[in-house]
Amino acid sequence: MIVLHQIDPIAFHLGPLQVHWYGIMYLLGFAAAWWLGRSRIRAGRLPGVGEQAYGDLLFYAMLGVVLGGRLGYVFFYSFPALLQDPLMLLRIWEGGMSFHGGLLGVVAAAWWWSRRHGLHLFDTIDFVAPLVPPGLGFGRLGNYIGGELWGKFTDAGWGVVFPRAPEFKDWTLEQIHDQFASGALERFARHPSQLYQAMLEGLVMFLALWWFSRTPRPRYAVSGLFALLYGCFRFLIEFVRVPDEQIGYLAFGWLTMGQVLSLPLIALGLFWLWWSRRQPTLQPQPLAVPPSAA
Repeated sequence: MIVLHQIDPIAFHLGPLQVHWYGIMYLLGFAAAWWLGRSRIRAGRLPGVGEQAYGDLLFYAMLGVVLGGRLGYVFFYSFPALLQDPLMLLRIWEGGMSFHGGLLGVVAAAWWWSRRHGLHLFDTIDFVAPLVPPGLGFGRLGNYIGGELWGKFTDAGWGVVFPRAPEFKDWTLEQIHDQFASGALERFARHPSQLYQAMLEGLVMFLALWWFSRTPRPRYAVSGLFALLYGCFRFLIEFVRVPDEQIGYLAFGWLTMGQVLSLPLIALGLFWLWWSRRQPTLQPQPLAVPPSAA
């Protein structure tokens, strides 16, 4: 089935302010992390940490996602543009966020928070890892709603025609709708790679990590599974996703920056899973329930 992308990326207006669906998806991702993480805190999956301390961790992680994601995008994908216009680093509203940069930002925030609370960094990372996939899934849905980061052309019998794609640069929306209705645009159908990523990086990773982490695991094991799954899923999806225009393919006519950045995650994931066999297992210590709440 071939469909035409017709979703308005702007959810609603607050006076002169435009509220985009992408921003709402970020909020949903953080809300999911808060709700899921609070249940794990109450179950004692991070001993000695209460809900207030977890709220601090989530706040720092949010800053890590935004700052790290922006810095990662600029340095990994748009460094030449930064050299020409350093102020573009601050113009977040123009778009441009990197998962790998955001991940580094979260790790930095977790390190700082763990040090303050006297915890091993990877006890914190293992706790946080299952909370991340819902945010990834919501983020990719935001990419789809915004009609960005589309996939390659497909003749598989299903696909999406994206009006913001470069082949329609000089077309009006009326022309696109008319031509689509006549069936003339099927050759421009693209893989909805954003939805593929939402499924794999969001739903599948969440189910796998949540199930795996329900039983206490040795230190590094949950983090290792997260890194391995994300690295593999991202590497595979890149084969049907269009690379960033300013970079293109790095080698062989198919290798992308996303794949290059995912290879270290795959290697680290395998190493951490192996290393976890020699590590201690953190046992849950459920929070005490106040008598008034019993």
